[in-house]
Amino acid sequence: MQEEIIRSVLAGQDTLGLLPTGGGKSLTFQVPAMAKEGTCLVITPLIALMKDQVEHLLKKGIPAAAIYSGMSKREMTLALDNTVYGDIKFLYLSPERLSTRLIKENIGAMNISLLAVDEAHCISQWGYDFRPAYLEIASIREYLPNTPVLALTATATPRVVEDIQEKLLFKEKNVFRLSFLRKNLIYVVQEEEDKRARLLRIINRLKGSGIVYVRNRRKTKEIARFLRQQSLSADFYHAGLELKVREQKQDMWMKSHRSIMVATNAFGMGIDKANVRFVVHLDLPDSPEAYFQEAGRAGRDGKTAYAVILYDKQDIDELKQQFLLAYPPIDFIKKVYYAIGNYLNIAIGAGKNISYEFDIKQFSERYNMNIKEVYYALKFLEKDNYIYYQEYPDSYSKVHIKLNKRDLYKFQVEHPHLELIITTLLRSYQNILNEFQKIDEQKIAKRLHHPKGISQALHLLHKMEVIDYIPQGNLPRIVMTTERLRTEDIVISREYYSDRKREAGIRMQTMISYVEDNMHCRSRFLLQYFGEQDSPRCGKCDNCLRRNKAQLSRYEFDRLLEQIKPLIRQGKYTVHTLFDKQTFSKEKFTNIIRWLLDNNKIYMDKENFLHWK
Repeated sequence: MQEEIIRSVLAGQDTLGLLPTGGGKSLTFQVPAMAKEGTCLVITPLIALMKDQVEHLLKKGIPAAAIYSGMSKREMTLALDNTVYGDIKFLYLSPERLSTRLIKENIGAMNISLLAVDEAHCISQWGYDFRPAYLEIASIREYLPNTPVLALTATATPRVVEDIQEKLLFKEKNVFRLSFLRKNLIYVVQEEEDKRARLLRIINRLKGSGIVYVRNRRKTKEIARFLRQQSLSADFYHAGLELKVREQKQDMWMKSHRSIMVATNAFGMGIDKANVRFVVHLDLPDSPEAYFQEAGRAGRDGKTAYAVILYDKQDIDELKQQFLLAYPPIDFIKKVYYAIGNYLNIAIGAGKNISYEFDIKQFSERYNMNIKEVYYALKFLEKDNYIYYQEYPDSYSKVHIKLNKRDLYKFQVEHPHLELIITTLLRSYQNILNEFQKIDEQKIAKRLHHPKGISQALHLLHKMEVIDYIPQGNLPRIVMTTERLRTEDIVISREYYSDRKREAGIRMQTMISYVEDNMHCRSRFLLQYFGEQDSPRCGKCDNCLRRNKAQLSRYEFDRLLEQIKPLIRQGKYTVHTLFDKQTFSKEKFTNIIRWLLDNNKIYMDKENFLHWK
């Protein structure tokens, strides 16, 4: 399907590509962008993925840049200048930046060859991760009247597919859909009290590389420690770790054939490890969309792999509680916004695009608020584009030399005591004159044989306006994406809020139905959710294997069930009287009755009458 999408884009058509996780979405905009003159503008909400793709492109010698909330104005201006006047081939942009004057003033001056919208389901309020900032994409199309749009997603229901094309102002409908069917992926759900023992049996049986997903950071450490105690190669990962540590852990896991990563859902975006043999969920995902993406990281090499959920009744209660926390009352969200302004000492009408350190624990304690409720209120304010919450600050510093070569030489002659550090920066970081470069103060100190004083020297050069120096952060940060508003001016549409909560509730209930269903094919259940109504039974999931024991084909099973189900519902038939009312052999009839009893679909009362549960 990649080729068809690429040809459609090259023909200048607005295009929507539906490709499952691991389907190679990035290539569908990278190839046409490389084939055309100009810059490809990529809209994505995933800042970690944005940074990752920019790094990969730069390593291949392809000029790329990113602009997102949390960057300094100088960083943004430099990236825009390099796009307008330079040779940037890919400019990644977070949706929140689209409404800023800085972007709108520059976008008309850019030669944009393609507008790529990743995670396109975010534009639909019916999508599982609706972000109002995505609605701004339509407004920039007026600046790019002849530029085609390529929208991409791995998870969209039929309703969302229609909504994406409408919201992005497609000139005509144009959808390329690759079936979400993964023939090599076997879905299994097991209700289990002792999850750790079952997990151990799964790992020992499958003997390969895998991912174990849990909901919180504490569990990542606990489960990884448990697996290591069983002499297994296991590590843990969550977004609270320093960036360098996360990169090291990910790199080690990618290179290993037998390693297990225990992680929160922060792990996996942009990862393309082919030989993952299993993905196990020890906590329930929030939605079928989230589950499908995470499970889809297994078996990308086309060989048999397993997607397993281990759950108990308490998990369902916790999922419902998590859902309630994720939608705090509107008045509470406004209260948090007001408290943020006071906590950070921001006057009404001030603070726009300024980044502030933010200690959520200290904040919650000071204002006597539940930290989890505060967190979800922050995420709500972020999605509605009032703030950007940089939960995990960059764990590296950045430097850009502001002076041109002539002025820099003059400065070095006039300040010989600073000449060596400037020369070291120039030799260590090739493109530091044109754009910000990540730096490591310790490495610079070693090269200068000067263990102390590097940060002070960099701060001095920054103050003298020779360089822009952004030291690494330690605390999370909040960026006010608008000037601070009065509480009464915070508009969170009650209709939008109710719609989003209702849709999220439906997704949660669908996830619960998925794990509680012990009758229907798992693969077919998921595919039907995404609009593939005529998908076949996989024949390999736990439910299919149980049905296979009844020794009936899918057609026979469905036909026989169709005949007897209405009769069983009446509660007037025993096994013997029911047999006379259907047309199948005694063996097949007996097999399905046994299957229905074994799988708790029907029961027999004291008088031997059958009833449907």
